[in-house]
Amino acid sequence: MISVAITEKGGSSNTQDFDKDEVNIGRIQGNDIVLAKGNVSKNHCKIVNKNGRIVVIDMRSTNGTFVNGQRISAPQIVRPTDKIVIGDYTLNAEFVDEEADQDEEYDDDGYDDEEYDDEEGGDYDDEEEYDDEEDDYDDEYDDEEDEPRRAPLAKRPQAMSDGDDRSQNERRPKRQIMQARDSGAKVDPAVAKYNKLAKDIHDRLIDYLDLRRMDIDKLGDEELWGKTEKAITDIIDQMEVDGELDDDIDRDQLVTDVLNEALGLGPLEVLLADDDISEIMVNHATQIYVERKGKLTLSDKTFSSNQAVLGVIERIVAPIGRRIDESSPLVDARLKDGSRVNAIIPPLALKGPSITIRKFKKEKLKIQDLIKFKTVTPQMAEFMEMCVLSRRNIVIAGGTGSGKTTTLNIVSNFIPETERIVTVEDAAELQLCQDHWVQLESRPPNLEGKGQITIRDLVKNCLRMRPDRIVVGECRGGETLDMLQAMNTGHDGSLTTLHANTPRDACARMETMCMMAGMDLPLKAIREQIASAVHMLFQQTRFSDGSRRITYLSELTGMEVDVVTMQEIFMFKQEGFDENNKVRGRFVATGFIPKFYDDLQRKGVPVNMGIFREE
Repeated sequence: MISVAITEKGGSSNTQDFDKDEVNIGRIQGNDIVLAKGNVSKNHCKIVNKNGRIVVIDMRSTNGTFVNGQRISAPQIVRPTDKIVIGDYTLNAEFVDEEADQDEEYDDDGYDDEEYDDEEGGDYDDEEEYDDEEDDYDDEYDDEEDEPRRAPLAKRPQAMSDGDDRSQNERRPKRQIMQARDSGAKVDPAVAKYNKLAKDIHDRLIDYLDLRRMDIDKLGDEELWGKTEKAITDIIDQMEVDGELDDDIDRDQLVTDVLNEALGLGPLEVLLADDDISEIMVNHATQIYVERKGKLTLSDKTFSSNQAVLGVIERIVAPIGRRIDESSPLVDARLKDGSRVNAIIPPLALKGPSITIRKFKKEKLKIQDLIKFKTVTPQMAEFMEMCVLSRRNIVIAGGTGSGKTTTLNIVSNFIPETERIVTVEDAAELQLCQDHWVQLESRPPNLEGKGQITIRDLVKNCLRMRPDRIVVGECRGGETLDMLQAMNTGHDGSLTTLHANTPRDACARMETMCMMAGMDLPLKAIREQIASAVHMLFQQTRFSDGSRRITYLSELTGMEVDVVTMQEIFMFKQEGFDENNKVRGRFVATGFIPKFYDDLQRKGVPVNMGIFREE
């Protein structure tokens, strides 16, 4: 029996007992527990008794299910003292054995506190190890008990070799898998064996339930997931009958992994749900790196095959009308949450299909966050805000992963609400807080090679949309010339980013990209255009320790002979490394006063000149 204690925020409490092994929770009637609040999904989650252990499973709810303050991305074992939070409700769930002494059944000493770590997902001290980061729970109870079972599947050749005696060698801890792979081994044998099994089940699933003929738009539909889940369970049941599964194989993990690979994003599902991960890099099926807090580490997650990686790529690009095949082997796309995706496949990717995902941050960062992260100082933040409010044209430069788009987002939010903003991007990433905002995104060619809309086309078009400000996500080619012309023709206060390592390199790169427009302009004319159009250049740098800082705030001051001149207003001076190999340094004001500050003073606009004092 499952006993659930329910406490409403600011309200009453009650306890409900269920003489069943599965309790459904949601907002609408038909659920076992109805929580009638708008922040609870129709079918929010379920609580399941699995051999005396209580497991909470989120049913892909909008606002999520939390256990002890952490949003769960996979099925989670809970103890009676753990707090399950659903919207405005807090629940405590426990298994009650009516034939045993309840006090003995849930003696606190029955849990090994060292093995059950809430932050890590937790190991359950039992005959089998339950690792929430690796093992997912799948509902093995058939809701339609009266439905006759499918005919037994034809017996296939044995899916796994008998050479790996897992009964004597328990599943290796993740750190051992990591060490084996880091030491030069191609793939850990246990991982390879598990992947082979998952691939075999996936292949049988395609024959058993033809997923390729289903409407891709319904991939998130609960009915489709439920139907596929039941098919996978049937296949595994038959494999157990045929003796094709080792005794130590975790069915729950196996069902969830195959289900995610068939309909979801495979092992990427867990990585995408981890808020500490900012970037995911799939080099090939058995090698996935992640970036956590600026540091790259090898993940223990793998795909079962390169074909599975291809399936995930197609699942990402199809809903947004893009394609990837041998004739078009690379693509830029985005996930439903806005995360940016780049994929490249053979023959260009020699080791197998490769995916790079820059995760979309759900929270909108503000300038105070940059100050907290020591990316800028309060004085620099004040100066950057004044640059936007006084309608300076700004270029943000930096290397890959230096944080240019994040800074562009934050700086763009200084634009007054009364102004009309038009943004132009290759893959939509910007998150502005203003209401008067039109967001444009480029489009690749279709199967016939027609219908392409480039960044340059959009920049030209947005000039006819009466923008007060134009924000281009990134300049990579000929659109740079159009952007400079827009900045020079009444669209002051526009912003963009580009790749460059120093302010001087940024000017040189703008020259090169203007030449890519094919206008055959003399170099001096291009430089004059840059000097008159761009007012400020913000240089961002990512250091070896993973930290990101704005290393230069520079003003372009004009031309001397044939050279664009600039002066640094603020800069970061690196002074070596500390004992933890963290970059040590300080921000300094150079003492130069930008020209537009003098103009503002003459016009009677109050400005803080104290921020420019030399330090």
